[in-house]
Amino acid sequence: MGIDLQLDTIDRRILRALQIDGRVTYDALAAQVSLSASAVLRRVRRLEESGAISAYVALVPPEKVGLGLTAYINVRLEKHTESHQRNPMELFRVAVQAWPEVVECAALTGDMDYLLRVLVQDMAHYARFITETLLKHPSVQDCKTSFVLDRLKNTTAVPV
Repeated sequence: MGIDLQLDTIDRRILRALQIDGRVTYDALAAQVSLSASAVLRRVRRLEESGAISAYVALVPPEKVGLGLTAYINVRLEKHTESHQRNPMELFRVAVQAWPEVVECAALTGDMDYLLRVLVQDMAHYARFITETLLKHPSVQDCKTSFVLDRLKNTTAVPV
């Protein structure tokens, strides 16, 4: 990460606009926030350098690329490990990075250790992922799955 940054009202307006359209021109962005294009460019560079803007990406709707089923999987890991083995959480954290179906993994408080958001083609693909990947991992003790029926809200925007 970059330096700490105090965001003012204009910075927040710039961030909101870029979250709506990351390809907006500096001229159009300047008009939206009532600054010159050069002043907006300086602010955007400062936001990038500070880490307030970490990346620009294309958002791909999963169903448009054949990934029609979204599952949220709660995962519980084994708590016991032999002293010569690596920590089960460390093993799982490394493994999950290599699983393309997992698009998000969060460590949780409570009964379960992790929540995975998984994108798969269909139920057969899900079954293969569970049986051939997730449950074969030596650290995984148990998992519980919920499938998305409908998305009521789905945004990547952070409320700045």
